[in-house]
Amino acid sequence: MKLGYDLALEQVQKLVMTPELRQAIQLLQFNCQELNEYIKQQIEENPLLDPVDTVEEYECIDDYNNRREEIDWKEYIGKYDDISYRPEQDKNVKEYNYENFISYSSTLKDSLLFQLNVSHLDDNSRRIGELIIENIDENGYLIAEVGQIASILGAEVEEVENVLSFIQSFEPLGVGARNLKECLLIQVRASECKHPKIELVIEEYLEDIAHNRLAKIAKELDLDLKEVQDISDYIKTLEPKPGRGFADNTDQVKFITPDVTIEYVDGEYIIILNDVTGPRLNINNFYKEILRKGNDPKAKEYLSEKLNAAMWIIRGIEQRRATIYNVVESILKFQRDFFEHGEKALKPLTLKEVADDINMHESTVSRATNGKYVQTPRGLFELKYFFSSSLSTNRGEVSSTSIKAIIKEIIEEEDPKKPYSDQKISEMLKRKGISISRRTIAKYRDELGIPSSTLRRRY
Repeated sequence: MKLGYDLALEQVQKLVMTPELRQAIQLLQFNCQELNEYIKQQIEENPLLDPVDTVEEYECIDDYNNRREEIDWKEYIGKYDDISYRPEQDKNVKEYNYENFISYSSTLKDSLLFQLNVSHLDDNSRRIGELIIENIDENGYLIAEVGQIASILGAEVEEVENVLSFIQSFEPLGVGARNLKECLLIQVRASECKHPKIELVIEEYLEDIAHNRLAKIAKELDLDLKEVQDISDYIKTLEPKPGRGFADNTDQVKFITPDVTIEYVDGEYIIILNDVTGPRLNINNFYKEILRKGNDPKAKEYLSEKLNAAMWIIRGIEQRRATIYNVVESILKFQRDFFEHGEKALKPLTLKEVADDINMHESTVSRATNGKYVQTPRGLFELKYFFSSSLSTNRGEVSSTSIKAIIKEIIEEEDPKKPYSDQKISEMLKRKGISISRRTIAKYRDELGIPSSTLRRRY
């Protein structure tokens, strides 16, 4: 065998990840909020990009080339197959901004300090109360030891206990408790429920209540089962986290803005892309004039480079819109029964089926659906919701989501005194032509947040 160095020419076709392609992939992955932030950043960096804020509207980028200019704009724009970046908007549809609904609401500590300040306490007790309130967490529980607070302030433990008991009478009831039992007892003592054994049940049998071991409680306390059931029902109406209704806990609430809306109009479903989530882009007229009439070659070179970058961004956004539209249209075609009949009619669907339907790669469909939401006549759903695994049954392939809906319906219609076991539900599904093991039923039930038959049973 001869070893040596040779030169050979060969033709190879391969995909090169150009910066423009990376940008298009990145834009497709963004949800509407991320896209909005990205566009704002690009507007700051690229002087040729302007958000549309004038009355004049354009259907597509080509409409900017209305006048005869010395620069051939088609050379820049013609190669970008941009068909409809700015569709017509229905002026009758009101657009809402969540900022319009934001109002100030006091925090738990603000509320407790206000109640403390209007109380008739001496300065020393008020100082103790302020430190106690500062050590109450967002759920309303005291996270510091009474002895620790007493040592910090140089006060007696008994004095701190008295102030704590006074604070525990504040609204919301149960605030300032050191544990769950104390929290529930505070609420019971302030309520009209005067059952003689309810405090004993909370102190000694709270874990049994959680596991629905009511027969054990009835036997040990010599009570009727129905009486214990009533006690259990009342305890479950008490608030285990008295502080969670205040602004401390609402700071983490995230609003979802759907990327797509599906509306049912005159017997057919209409897909509407949500374009109000990000500014619509325009080419800045001032820099366009400089590029057209300017004499500085360096300035023209710089602006030409920025113009190309701006057009790539606009094209990428348009491609993103078109891809999301095609994906949603394909999902609507495959899952039309879901929109007409609900969860039980949801069919098994994979990314590959949608990708083949719209002639795209599976990874492109995955990026287009990740983190995107659609508003439908049946509610708000993540696009990933419509893709589910399948199970083989006598009726063909059935979606796991539809099976969960059937299981939920069976449990909702059961007799609470004799709830169905997982094995019983499995047998009921077999009679409907759906063969699923007991273990799978238990898995789906846990995913639905439904407790076992033991915990669902009522006496």
